[in-house]
Amino acid sequence: MANKDIAFLSDLEDIIHERLKNPNSESYTAQLVKAGTKRIAQKLGEEGVELALAAAAGSQDEVIDEAADLMYHLLVLLADQELTLGAVSRRLKARHSSQD
Repeated sequence: MANKDIAFLSDLEDIIHERLKNPNSESYTAQLVKAGTKRIAQKLGEEGVELALAAAAGSQDEVIDEAADLMYHLLVLLADQELTLGAVSRRLKARHSSQD
């Protein structure tokens, strides 16, 4: 996995935060956040189910598409909760370290 691919997740996180600070009625991100945490959580759950179904029966392209949708909605949920992907990454790292 290339660092530039992972770096894009940070860029996307920044874009999401920018759209929350400066909402635009045409922005899906702004519309989703305006709909509230419950709606964001619902979308995240839907995308998780769609990813699981794609993995069970779909093509690799479908899995990639659904994984991308899940990642996006996860980033929106984290932003809504005033959390970051970095915080999640640090928690995963700490869990990994404690198992060694």
